[in-house]
Amino acid sequence: MARTLTHAKDSEVLKSHGQLFFSNGNYIYKITMNADNPELSITDGTHTLTTPLLWAFGTGDVGQSYLFQRDGNYFESRVSYFSSIGNMHFTPGRALVLSHDLEEDMARPVDIGEIRRCFSCHSTASVIAGKFEPGKLTAGITCEACHGPGAGHANEMQASILQQGHGVEHAANLIFDPAKLDPDDSVDFCGACHGTWRDVTDGGIKGLPSVRSQPYRLQNSKCWGTGDPRITCVACHDPHVPLVQELSAYDEKCLNCHLPTPGSKPASDHPGAACPVSTKNCVSCHMPKIEVPVMHRAFVDHQIRIVRPGDPLPD
Repeated sequence: MARTLTHAKDSEVLKSHGQLFFSNGNYIYKITMNADNPELSITDGTHTLTTPLLWAFGTGDVGQSYLFQRDGNYFESRVSYFSSIGNMHFTPGRALVLSHDLEEDMARPVDIGEIRRCFSCHSTASVIAGKFEPGKLTAGITCEACHGPGAGHANEMQASILQQGHGVEHAANLIFDPAKLDPDDSVDFCGACHGTWRDVTDGGIKGLPSVRSQPYRLQNSKCWGTGDPRITCVACHDPHVPLVQELSAYDEKCLNCHLPTPGSKPASDHPGAACPVSTKNCVSCHMPKIEVPVMHRAFVDHQIRIVRPGDPLPD
């Protein structure tokens, strides 16, 4: 998360590729490093538009999208980088059915409300008292993005160390600790950037597009019920370390709720029945990866369930 926003000139994706290319009909898109400054261009063979890129959103592990500014207004590039193809394609949801002119095909204008939301999830302290402050933000998600202002906490903790532990409780109360949230609020806290149940339902997002909203999918799971702290986002994922990709690493999380032996009687501490198939790589069957074509990548579906061949993808 610390690398989820950078200045475009500092993007490792753009620096390592030199030039990215995508064509659609008569239109050819390129992103080229020009004296260490990335430029987006589009041509129809007769006319060409070129603009410097300002911001790069995303680490590049899955993809990276780009923003530029013109006459004080922000624009999102119609094309993004995708790691699985090693090149560019249309930014998800931004392809045009009909082309009108080069400017529209090059980028989409982004209003200030959307800009605030985008930067709030990809940077720290970008919005102060409701005002977007690009000159004061810290690129990427730092400690204070989740825990709030930390200067008072840090100063008091340092003082308590000098006082051999006196005042440590007061210091702890000077910082927000998301770990203390109840299960519903905890998942919504993560969902503020990753998609809450209400975000998805109010937005009318169904089926395949909703797979990328992990908190929504998790809360649609039958075992979610009234909210169990053993299946919140942070029960399985530590936000302070890179995402664990090894499937078997999550088995112990599943077995915190599910019985390990078929035939065992469920109990209050293990209400989940034992899987009759296996106790290894649980998520490979019960949280399968679903291909999302516009992202050129498969995403783990966090709606925990028994997946049967031929079953439609639940909303």
